[in-house]
Amino acid sequence: MSKNSISDNLKTAIQASLNAGKAIMDVYDSDFAVEVKDDKSPLTEADKRANDIINTFLVPTKIPVISEENKQTEYEVRKLWDMCWIVDPVDGTKEFIKRNGEFTVNIALAQKGIPKLGVIYVPAIKTIYFADVENKQAFKAELNAHDVSIDEVLSLAVKLTPKQEESTLVEVVGSRSHMSQETLDYVEQLKQQGKNVEIVSKGSSLKFCLVAEGKADVYPRFAPTMEWDTAAGQAICNAVGIEVISKATNEALLYNKKNLLNPWFLVSK
Repeated sequence: MSKNSISDNLKTAIQASLNAGKAIMDVYDSDFAVEVKDDKSPLTEADKRANDIINTFLVPTKIPVISEENKQTEYEVRKLWDMCWIVDPVDGTKEFIKRNGEFTVNIALAQKGIPKLGVIYVPAIKTIYFADVENKQAFKAELNAHDVSIDEVLSLAVKLTPKQEESTLVEVVGSRSHMSQETLDYVEQLKQQGKNVEIVSKGSSLKFCLVAEGKADVYPRFAPTMEWDTAAGQAICNAVGIEVISKATNEALLYNKKNLLNPWFLVSK
């Protein structure tokens, strides 16, 4: 796979995620403090450093940025945007604090509310997922270091393929930190349909990656998420034919909404 085969925006997002990942691991390997934000969610030095680094890459593209750690722009301004970056500098801060490695850097580009490309980097294991939705291409690369060139990332990239065959075994992605009663009810419904259900647990946006790479069948998320939690994962899933459907509208999740809180959704073929 050559450097010329992916867009400049995707290259920028990949590079930003790698640099952010390196900074995140510097904090991860130290004694770090945990703050609590107004919404009661945790915040560490890693979130702040990663956000600053990602902004230095994305701001020069002249495409506006929605990031969990940026001050949010008023909707009256945002609604006029054709395109925007959607960023979570550290998705899975709870997993980061637990030091279980299941946290990610999420960077997506959306146009008219629809994810066009996405990058998910897992710095603890130096694994990167990236996708171009228009060209229906999604890849995973296992790296040897954070500071590698785009050429090296592309040379290590392997195409993602979701599960193809139907089976009585349904692997359902569950959350390490949020397993709602509604999700448990969904699992029970599958069992009543005669399916054998196995729960596959992962933190952060890795849950999308499991479905995209064929390690799970479905990811029901019947609990709150924000746009920056899901945009990159949705891009990666959409690129391989996996849908991310809102339970509120029965349509694909949309981005840069007035309210950045997502409705409940289901990720499946």
